[in-house]
Amino acid sequence: PLVIRTVTGGGAQLAATHSQSLEGWLASVPGLKVVVPSDPYDALGLLRTSIEDNDPVIFAEHALLYGISGDVPEEHYSIPFGEAAVKRSGTDVTLVAYSKMVHECLEAAKKLEDLGVSAEVLDLRTLRPLDTDTVFDSVKKTNRVIIVEEAWQTGGFSGELVSAVQEECFDYLDGPVGRVSGLDVPAPYNRTLEDSTIPNSDKIIESIRRLYGI
Repeated sequence: PLVIRTVTGGGAQLAATHSQSLEGWLASVPGLKVVVPSDPYDALGLLRTSIEDNDPVIFAEHALLYGISGDVPEEHYSIPFGEAAVKRSGTDVTLVAYSKMVHECLEAAKKLEDLGVSAEVLDLRTLRPLDTDTVFDSVKKTNRVIIVEEAWQTGGFSGELVSAVQEECFDYLDGPVGRVSGLDVPAPYNRTLEDSTIPNSDKIIESIRRLYGI
């Protein structure tokens, strides 16, 4: 057994050498398990599962999530791999994300609520194994879905999920499967330029309006 903890993500002005999100690349390797927690509760529960697992595990921690706080129970617990979490229930559109992008989706859902749109937010938690069943069930309920990831869109993991949803949920979709990803450019050092390359809640809402008119 082997657990490799590694930092992922941009937004800290570390430029093109230390701002990549490469977990999607690693998720394409058979035999590896890839974990992408979004909060302290999931981080601890998934880390315990990683240590107990007999396969090599990549544990990708977003640099900007180290400073967040959250409730963690004193009693021992663990979280199984391959079980996505419904972070917010909704009926009009499904937002699927992992790691820091879960927080952007939750922020977008709050803004959409003020506009009369009910968004469901799913946190994948692990990319491999991938819980497609929870995603499919949500899409069949809302009939619309946006996949959000910080990594570059070209070759991004979101493309794999878009393909799976299109194949399994085509008859339930009221519009195309949307993707909101990082821009296909090297990460800039300048704060304003860097922010423009990373998905945020406003870009998610813009995508929903463009694709679904809501």
